[in-house]
Amino acid sequence: MKKLIPILFCSLLLGTLHCTTKTEDEPKGTENLIWSDEFEGDFIDTNKWKFETGDHGWGNNELQNYQPQGSDNVEVNNGTLRITARKIGPGQRVGDYTSARINSRESFLYGRIEIRAKMPEYKGPGIWTALWMLGENIEDLGWPLCGEIDLMEYISSNTDSVLMTIHSQANNHMNGTQLSSGFVPLSNIEEEFNIFGLLWEEKRLVFYVNGPEQVLLTINRPEDYNQENWPFDKPHYFLMNVAVGGNLGGLDGVDDSIFPATMEIDYVRVYALD
Repeated sequence: MKKLIPILFCSLLLGTLHCTTKTEDEPKGTENLIWSDEFEGDFIDTNKWKFETGDHGWGNNELQNYQPQGSDNVEVNNGTLRITARKIGPGQRVGDYTSARINSRESFLYGRIEIRAKMPEYKGPGIWTALWMLGENIEDLGWPLCGEIDLMEYISSNTDSVLMTIHSQANNHMNGTQLSSGFVPLSNIEEEFNIFGLLWEEKRLVFYVNGPEQVLLTINRPEDYNQENWPFDKPHYFLMNVAVGGNLGGLDGVDDSIFPATMEIDYVRVYALD
């Protein structure tokens, strides 16, 4: 059953974040599909996706070691992609867990974006899943100047809820100034598939769940915008991953009995705007 969720509007004025709650018309979008992966067949399409690997904490003190293509952390079967975190060591240390982090080879600028996914079955704290985007200029500018758009973050220590956020040089979690929906209730996030959507226009970002009538967060472009406060006028690429522990995912520790833990993705779709 769909729930009505308040619409939170945030904008930057003279360096200060202003947020209000009100009602607006539904975001506009079209059915002009320009890119997608429906995850049919029995293997991941490496013409669309590439793997990031390593166990260096990923800037968040995470514990997992991301594995390359061919590992048992990624499976395509029965029309979905499954990313699974596994425990392979004693636990509680970096490298005692494996997982996967995959990035799209193509980048996008503006459009209506939808990812349909189901979070891991709840067994205990320690899992941190994300469906998100980074500016393709990250190699030149670094993070957070490149920009980050989090369509969905979930931590298993905060069940039945979802988080949507943006990060920039002016607004990011390292200094506590990120622009975010906060944790919003979504009672079936671990049991059923939900659509995590973004209407990305030139002048605003609109985040929603299961349809434009359920907007969680709207962020308007600042009047005086630049790379530092609005990097969202340049192409971004997709990332999908399951992390273990970390500054957010490990707030209540990591329960070693929860593994394996799988996030399942039905599709990723990008539609052109009118």
